Amino acid sequence: MRLIADIVYLVIYHLVGYRRGVVRRNLANAFPEKEERERKLIERRYYHHLADIAVEFVHNLFASPVSIKRRYRIVNREVVDRYYERGQTVILLSAHYNNWEYMVSSLNMQMLHHGIGVGKPLNDNLTGPFIARRRIRYGTEVVDQRDVRQVVEYYDRYHVPCALMMLGDQSPSNAAKSYWTRFLNQDTAFLYGAEYFARKYGYPVLYYVVKKVRRGYYEVTFTPFCEHPREVAQYEIVERYARTLEKQIEEQPEYWLWSHRRWKLTKPEQHSNE
Repeated sequence: MRLIADIVYLVIYHLVGYRRGVVRRNLANAFPEKEERERKLIERRYYHHLADIAVEFVHNLFASPVSIKRRYRIVNREVVDRYYERGQTVILLSAHYNNWEYMVSSLNMQMLHHGIGVGKPLNDNLTGPFIARRRIRYGTEVVDQRDVRQVVEYYDRYHVPCALMMLGDQSPSNAAKSYWTRFLNQDTAFLYGAEYFARKYGYPVLYYVVKKVRRGYYEVTFTPFCEHPREVAQYEIVERYARTLEKQIEEQPEYWLWSHRRWKLTKPEQHSNE
């Protein structure tokens, strides 16, 4: 896999220049205090990592449970299990940082909870249906974010403890209905979904960090993020999430998804998060 990833790096970075303008613009806006040579180093390291996760994405589509668990090890599952023992649904909040596809495929088999991955639908009509089927082959339920309210309501009504995997750094589609804050030196829109469900149903929120131990191997660590979401002020969860993710990115920026057009929305005038 490493040799293939090295070849992919040469192609996407040196030959094709895949979204290199997007990456450079994002890095320049996020880290204006860094010298150009520092940002260039982050850029190269990012493309090496992007090549790794591209190859891992394909591997994940065909990997066995044993192979996935060996490459994607959960360090402290007991932190999540204790909520299952109480019959509680939890929200697992993270980002497009390091490898997230292994979690999608293995969530249900690695947890006692019923695993649900929430996200945007795949737009590729050619490969999308195949990828969708492979993601759910080990029991994880993948739900379109447009349908998640009905799904959560159903499982809550029948008291099925679920683990809702939400990647909160996706770009919202509606600027006016987003939560806006300063993030990596820019006005940034955030999805409100994780906080919405946490506050509505009283679901505890856990944040998980994916650490790249070495190429192709990751460790996942869960941390309680908000035990009693109904007792905190509105937008506190999403604001805390933005600050936590920002710090994580600043510490090791090469592992975040810089080729994503994250800042394509413009903050509306007079927007007040009301």
